[in-house]
Amino acid sequence: MRAFWLALQFLTRLPVPVQPPPGPDELGRSVVHYPLVGLLLGALLAGSSALLPDRDPILVAALLLAVWALLTGGLHLDGLADSIDAWVGSHGDRERALAIMKDPRSGPAAVAGVTVVLLLKFAALSVLLRTEAWPALVIAPLLGRSALVLILLSTPYVRPQGLGAGQAAGLPAAPARLVLIGVAGLVAWGGGLPGAAALAAAVVVVYLLRRMMLARLGGTTGDTLGASCELVETAVLVVMALIAG
Repeated sequence: MRAFWLALQFLTRLPVPVQPPPGPDELGRSVVHYPLVGLLLGALLAGSSALLPDRDPILVAALLLAVWALLTGGLHLDGLADSIDAWVGSHGDRERALAIMKDPRSGPAAVAGVTVVLLLKFAALSVLLRTEAWPALVIAPLLGRSALVLILLSTPYVRPQGLGAGQAAGLPAAPARLVLIGVAGLVAWGGGLPGAAALAAAVVVVYLLRRMMLARLGGTTGDTLGASCELVETAVLVVMALIAG
């Protein structure tokens, strides 16, 4: 149970005090619970949506996006911004890319990229709220955090002292694979055609991002993991909105 609380503490801003500080093995085991945290976030978003029935979908979409950012503390948006800055500003130089990611400032490319992602999420939510939005609200954060598990499982972590180094080093492979298989089955079976399409979109996005990470950095970092979560969530929402529309 402690592993779940560690995952919840790391991925959200919900008040979850965990003492004493965890070791690498505990951090690694907590990664297996990331999809469960995504499921919880999805349930909270779906519950928030249910509290606002028969309201203007545009307003509700904006409120849900705000709740989404508040629950996660903008953790993954920060990673997305740093990753975009590094991709644009490094000009193919690995060390320069890693250095840019450590810079707390955001350049115009990062601001533009984050704005585009938020606009896509907002537009997709506006469409989904005109039909039945709760499956997408659950599936998007579930697959977003499952993507973190898949990338950590299959991709080297390039910063020995980075934010996710302990999680990468202690991740138990067999339980992680079982969890990913379970998530894929749940989404494909329980989500019908929209769920299967969302799963396919998530797999494609992870595949492309992983190739880019390996080519540019030789692996992943905490920032690229955050970017992956945001981009998978966005792809899932957009695909499900296109089907719903």
